[in-house]
Amino acid sequence: MKLIVTGGAGFIGSAVIRLLLNTTDNTIINVDKLTYAGNLDSLDSVAQHPNYHFEQVDIIDSDAMSAVFQRYQPDAIMHLAAESHVDRSIDGPAEFMQTNIIGTYNLLETARQYWQTLDAAGKANFRFHHVSTDEVYGSLGENGLFTEDMAYEPNSPYSASKASSDHLVRAWHHTYGLPVVTTNCSNNYGPYQFPEKLIPLMILNAQEGKALPMYGNGQNIRDWLYVDDHARALWLVLREGRLGETYNIGGHNEKTNLDVVHTLCDTLDELLPSSTHKPHRSLVHFVKDRPGHDMRYAIDASKIQQELGWVPEETFETGLRKTIEWYLSHDTWCQRVMDGSYRGERLGLAE
Repeated sequence: MKLIVTGGAGFIGSAVIRLLLNTTDNTIINVDKLTYAGNLDSLDSVAQHPNYHFEQVDIIDSDAMSAVFQRYQPDAIMHLAAESHVDRSIDGPAEFMQTNIIGTYNLLETARQYWQTLDAAGKANFRFHHVSTDEVYGSLGENGLFTEDMAYEPNSPYSASKASSDHLVRAWHHTYGLPVVTTNCSNNYGPYQFPEKLIPLMILNAQEGKALPMYGNGQNIRDWLYVDDHARALWLVLREGRLGETYNIGGHNEKTNLDVVHTLCDTLDELLPSSTHKPHRSLVHFVKDRPGHDMRYAIDASKIQQELGWVPEETFETGLRKTIEWYLSHDTWCQRVMDGSYRGERLGLAE
């Protein structure tokens, strides 16, 4: 298979590419604009693989994307390119609308025009896999889970832009017959994640004895999914998912943000016994909450388990330990990331 992965230099995209190049003989075309969160260092281990190709292209550029399709003649596309940080979407929503909505529209049209040129077998085998988020469903109360048939209730500019892109993908399937599958995942964590996100930011701050900023009272709940488990699920859905269907992917790991950070701190105490910042829990600092902060996310992943046989391999505890150990042993990667425009500052104050 020849597979285009958009956003392949990002956190989840790079995990998918590493998985496929290390375990299959497929040809992977990484299409990435290389924004602040795109990091080719995350692909160093496979960059010289004969089946790997990189194209620095913005998905907004229809002509450039058409050229990529014509050059490589792909059998499928896995669309992960997106602006993805809620806090950044609060400060500057315009870029989220452009990339996540207009960019997805451009990709759908480029893919549709290419798909229409294929022979009958090529059309039947082609897939457009759209990768989205559980945040499109809004916020849960104390009980219940997100299921694939729930109404969308996005509450941030980021989630609204992803909800819009999901609807576009559905419309292109029902109107034009484009063979699509969609996945909505819970919060990912693991190696190579950009340190504006909760877990890597807390690891790096705690190492240096910096304050660990906790929004509100820290009781917001998320369902945590180890990125390699997610990558396996995405590859499975691309190959075996039913056309036009949506599959929710979750880690079965509901944790409050405060519990996540406390577990992280306790693990650092163990792994860094000589640290002068112990106990690392003492670094937790409560700050003003994020505007419109959703209270609880939790995914019902029974559909993908029952239909495709996927279950996560990592518990939160095993995945978190692997993640912390990776960051502690990859100072160079972390430093190169932090040498850019992001310095760990608070974003999303809506001021």
